[in-house]
Amino acid sequence: MHSKLIFAALLICPGLTLPAANWPSWRGPTHDNTSPETRFPTQWSREKNLKWRTPLPETGNSSPIVWGDTVFVTQPVGDGKKRTLMAFDRANGKLRWQHGITYEAADPRHKSNPHCAASPVTDGERVVVSFASAGIVAYDFNGKQLWKTDLGPQTHEWGQGSSPIIHGDLVIVYHGPGEFSTLHALDKRTGVKKWSVPLKEVHPPERFDGFAGKSEAVMGTFSTPLVITAGGRDEIILPVVNKLRAYAPSTGRELWSADDLSPLVYASPTLGEGTLIMYAGFFGSVTYLKPGGEGDVTGKRLFYERRMKKHTIGSPVVKDGHVYLCVTDGFAQCYELATGKMLWEERLPATGAASQTWGSAVLAGDRLYVINQSGDTFILRADPKFEIIATNPLGELSNSTPALSDGEIFLRTHAALYCIAEPKKTAFR
Repeated sequence: MHSKLIFAALLICPGLTLPAANWPSWRGPTHDNTSPETRFPTQWSREKNLKWRTPLPETGNSSPIVWGDTVFVTQPVGDGKKRTLMAFDRANGKLRWQHGITYEAADPRHKSNPHCAASPVTDGERVVVSFASAGIVAYDFNGKQLWKTDLGPQTHEWGQGSSPIIHGDLVIVYHGPGEFSTLHALDKRTGVKKWSVPLKEVHPPERFDGFAGKSEAVMGTFSTPLVITAGGRDEIILPVVNKLRAYAPSTGRELWSADDLSPLVYASPTLGEGTLIMYAGFFGSVTYLKPGGEGDVTGKRLFYERRMKKHTIGSPVVKDGHVYLCVTDGFAQCYELATGKMLWEERLPATGAASQTWGSAVLAGDRLYVINQSGDTFILRADPKFEIIATNPLGELSNSTPALSDGEIFLRTHAALYCIAEPKKTAFR
């Protein structure tokens, strides 16, 4: 009924806009890198449309989230000896509080992937963070620790990347990659485990990705789980080593799987216009399929490519029958959703020396926002004809994904947290 009233109001008053949305997780309110809002700045610099800039104590790859008047970001201190959650005042960027967990044990990571790489998630009452080997922790909005759950070591030579998600009363956590990789469901109020599914990582008989010809090369998934509704039921979608899998949120029972996924997965799955899309990364596989199946659905894939020509860490965005992807080496791509055919591939011209893109593009209206390692935020037209609307350099390295909320853009670089916003116009009577 509520949605019908909103729709009717939009018909009567075409100029009416929908209420501003929070950005509760790194993939946004609908978990597909899209915002329901359309009005955001397209141009900014250190002198223009910069609401505030707040320095951060150390480098970090996680992305900010926004709820109401608070911006949250995870932050390592002392190279992960302390793993923290920081809460900032949205109005002025001032730090409200910073709390965390001390973890002194040796914990491997890639030199370009600092600890606390997982982004936080919130439902408006609690904020949940994955500190990997240091545990999963929930805080209230005042910084009080509500619970902490130890899931054991998460040991991988490249560290972590998967962020927790909240679905109903559950926190869904992929605790991996590495020897102890497991998918967990925790009670969001208490942190008590509801179920766990061990996910043993097995080397494939043949490598066809960027490690082709090397049988014992690095493997693992850094992907964040995705909960979707398909065929009248909810499914947790998670790419793991060699397989794309779906699980029942209530029990952890496997619903279906598709083989021939890459053994090394960086990106996360996207559901767009009824199609599940998975670009694995590191020159690995591409899979399009319809979710909601049973058992082995490998033979029911709509599109499959064994080896991409480019490497991607970022996840795809879907709009109007097209898939948009910004790959790691600084190219943007557009694919046809119905066939998987590439329509264009164009280099994004970096203003600095680093043109690589690790974060994901986010969509607002017909505009894609993506930031590269030079700190350039490119605004592209989501259209089968390539167009760069604007390039906005900040001159600071970033591996993160923008957060969009209430006409404001929140960016995390290795040096600072930014709020980009056009000045509010004052109405005179």
